[in-house]
Amino acid sequence: MSLKTKTRLNERQLADIVRRPIITEKATQQLEFNKYVFDVSPKANKADIKAAIEQLFDVKVIKVNAYNPPQKKRRVGQFIGHRAHYKRAVVTLAEGSSIELFPEV
Repeated sequence: MSLKTKTRLNERQLADIVRRPIITEKATQQLEFNKYVFDVSPKANKADIKAAIEQLFDVKVIKVNAYNPPQKKRRVGQFIGHRAHYKRAVVTLAEGSSIELFPEV
């Protein structure tokens, strides 16, 4: 099944899928290959992520790789819990497309 299928969400819901871009050393190195890393909603699928990125940043997305990292434990005093669940997406853009993560002031 290709990503060209119609998404199940409307335009307003697509804006809520992408939470924030990830700016780490590894993510910054991937910018050379026109790949961008985002935290996305855990319930979003690849087609929804592709549609959201294309709508928000007005770019052409070639490929979306999404993964769920393992939960990390968190301790507050004697209570043990887990950090909030999140999903990561690595988005590959078409040649000539780019997202301005660091805007000029």
